[in-house]
Amino acid sequence: MANVEHGGRAGNAFAAGAQTARARLRALRVGLWVIAALLAARQVAAVLGTPKADRLTDLETWVGHDGVLHVKGSLYDSTRFTGTPFGGLVLKPLTRAAEQALGWGWTFGTLLLVVALGLLAARALPQPVSRRTSLLAAPVAISLLMLSLPVRNALYLGQTSIIPVLLVLLGCFAVRGERACGVLIGLAAALQPTVLLFAPLLWFTGRRRAAASTGVTFAALTALAWAAMPHDSNTYWVHHLAGVGLGRAADDLANQSLHGALLRFGLSGPLEIGLFLALGGAVAVLGLRRAVFYARDGQLLLAVAITGCVAVAVSPTTWQYQLLWVLLAVVGRVGRKTSDRYMWPVAVVLVMTLPGKMMLPDMAALHPVRDNVVLIAALAAATLVPFLSRTSAYYRAPIPTDYAEPVPTRWKRVPLLPFPGRVLARPNLLLELLLIRVGYSAYQQVRLAATGGTNAGGRATAEHHGDQILAIERFLRVDIEHWVNHAVFTIGFLRDFFDFYYESFHFFVPLAVLGVLYVRRPADYRWARSALGFATVLALVGFWLYPLAPPRLMPGLGVIDTVHGVQDFSKPDYGTLTALTNQYAAMPSLHFGWSLWCGLVIAILAPKWWMKALGLLHPFFTVSAIVATGNHWVLDAVGGAAVVAAGFGLTYLLQGPRPRTLMKPVEAAGEQPVPATGRTRS
Repeated sequence: MANVEHGGRAGNAFAAGAQTARARLRALRVGLWVIAALLAARQVAAVLGTPKADRLTDLETWVGHDGVLHVKGSLYDSTRFTGTPFGGLVLKPLTRAAEQALGWGWTFGTLLLVVALGLLAARALPQPVSRRTSLLAAPVAISLLMLSLPVRNALYLGQTSIIPVLLVLLGCFAVRGERACGVLIGLAAALQPTVLLFAPLLWFTGRRRAAASTGVTFAALTALAWAAMPHDSNTYWVHHLAGVGLGRAADDLANQSLHGALLRFGLSGPLEIGLFLALGGAVAVLGLRRAVFYARDGQLLLAVAITGCVAVAVSPTTWQYQLLWVLLAVVGRVGRKTSDRYMWPVAVVLVMTLPGKMMLPDMAALHPVRDNVVLIAALAAATLVPFLSRTSAYYRAPIPTDYAEPVPTRWKRVPLLPFPGRVLARPNLLLELLLIRVGYSAYQQVRLAATGGTNAGGRATAEHHGDQILAIERFLRVDIEHWVNHAVFTIGFLRDFFDFYYESFHFFVPLAVLGVLYVRRPADYRWARSALGFATVLALVGFWLYPLAPPRLMPGLGVIDTVHGVQDFSKPDYGTLTALTNQYAAMPSLHFGWSLWCGLVIAILAPKWWMKALGLLHPFFTVSAIVATGNHWVLDAVGGAAVVAAGFGLTYLLQGPRPRTLMKPVEAAGEQPVPATGRTRS
């Protein structure tokens, strides 16, 4: 009886737990679909909210009142039309449509194509997939597509670049029969000739009838266009060598192909052409071999993505709206460890959703990488990235991540939140660097946008808030900025010391602390990095809600800018960062906040007392420097301390206390104590 009763209770508990898990999964799925819908609505609103003269400019180039498809001469007389003659033949009837409504119809039609593309990609994921993945893949795929630069460009410009990608996916994953597959891919090739690279993929994976149908369909449609438009066909295929030279200059940054990159490197003439053909041939052979391997391995979507990345690289011109193939490569699995699995997909998503200048600093030495970042991602996917085979033991069961022991609660009145546990393993360095760079770029952009996009945009409000802060400090009798500033200014070595400290240590010390923790204390690195991230995000909210003029930019206060000299308050000069930063982002002071974070982390983690003391000297020198140089009020430092305290508090609430490495007791004489790494969970 006891056993029966116990078993019944366990069964009920298990059923209740499964029911709760299903409810959470349904709620998560609904939330993701809502996000996808909001992103779609946002993209459509952005397009339709743009003045008519500025939106769908490529579509207007084709079918507008003076568009090239209206002219009686060649489509390529103005070099504005860059599509194939067959594409012009298909678009020709649009000139007789109601052109006033074409923008709406084209925008919503493109939106439907994106949704169809996302659904197909989700359906094509390599098997087996978990029920959770199958339910969430479609909204995630559509959301990523909506955020990607190619889709945003296609919606904004009125481009047809989504259609060839969709036709290829339909041919590979939706239709039955090899002949239908080949017809769809051949139609895509007639619109975008580099799609012909899918014919070898089909041939070498045993779908030879589909490969033959692809070639026949492409030849038939091209011949049809040649018969209807012989002069245009001769211009495109013979004079311009399949479109080379049409549209913008081939060395434009938007051309993310090997040809464009070589031109940007300063090569030209026969040398450039020979090098392009050699490199393109090598990429095509290696990439297609990899694509065939992964197709035979059961990862056809990854094989399609690799082939598309080869097309991106070897095409003479690959404009930004033609780069969707790179985003599809996100499905490849890379890394034997669970912690490494996020590196490749996050890198692809960042490359495809953010401009290169946000991911790499504006340094001349990095310009070749920054200007060709999408091409580099395409080449990596096609030739270098070691995607796991489905036969690998790590494909479905990667090495699990080490977690610290769970904690029963955070505070007595705050329940344990269902967030990821405290990871002990070292995070991936590339992913961390990318996230730090993107986070700092967002930090710069938000600071600038807080004042309307210009340094002078919020001057009146910022100065009014400066008067408020000064009044509060006078009431509290802490208005020491003028006195400290002038006292330091009269002592040369002290002025030079604080100027140097203000300019040099703000970035160097936090990066040094993060670097040491990453190498020596990975679990503490995660804890400290999270606290710093939360503090910075909270500071951005402060910059947005309360733009504040620093003492050096307050008229009539008489504070001297010891770092940059006398200021024109309407056009303040902050050195080389003037154009990138918001001069009125003083509250809270991240100069002091980041230094306080450094001091606290060093004081908590440093093994020696003198190291702890040195660490605490850093925020002391920083607060002295920001006041002495006229760059911050005393209350700005208080605000910086508040966001740092909130950052550590949020980290404690969401992740629990800092994981500590305990020492196992020595069981035998002479044995060294072994650190306990906590429990492991997958």
